[in-house]
Amino acid sequence: MLEFLKTLTDPESIIHYGGLGLLLFVVFAETGLLVGFFLPGDSLIFISGLVCATKPDLLGAPFLVVLPLLMLAAILGNVFGYWFGRKAGANLYARKDSLLFRKKHLIMTQAFYDKHGGKTLILGRFLPIIRTFAPILAGVIKVDFKAFMIHNVIGAFAWIGSIASIAYFLGIKFPWIENYLGYIVIALIVITAIPVVMTYFNTRKKSI
Repeated sequence: MLEFLKTLTDPESIIHYGGLGLLLFVVFAETGLLVGFFLPGDSLIFISGLVCATKPDLLGAPFLVVLPLLMLAAILGNVFGYWFGRKAGANLYARKDSLLFRKKHLIMTQAFYDKHGGKTLILGRFLPIIRTFAPILAGVIKVDFKAFMIHNVIGAFAWIGSIASIAYFLGIKFPWIENYLGYIVIALIVITAIPVVMTYFNTRKKSI
């Protein structure tokens, strides 16, 4: 079990050992399951786009097939998260912290939602933790489902489309870039973590 969890946190392992099936499951889980916040969404999508360009046989499907499948997984993940939030309701705020759940993540997402409204479902796609809890929160506060789906689809297309397409383009033009995957993954983690950390500290200031 520990080895499996270790694989899920390593984007290269997900693609090399799990293939397209595990790739799609992880994208779905990170965008729809309460415990998916620790999964490597951005780096995984980037690497999948890069792999389609440099090692097209690894995923067993061309980029133009992988891309819409990733978008569909992200859309369905958010739908699952939304209905989970609708069912759990305000009771989710009373849930005790556990190994895979932290109430502070929900509160942080609430603060981000209070500031950006429905756009959180689009902007939050690019931010770890928030992209996991945003659809769940939308369900908790009972956002209109049609409005939710519009933001959901736009967010999935923007998030998956931009990161995967940039990676694919770089892989085609500069195939040697895969030798620097470690640095790229670190850069993505740092860049996407900055707004999350800022939101967290702003939330703490308001609560003091």
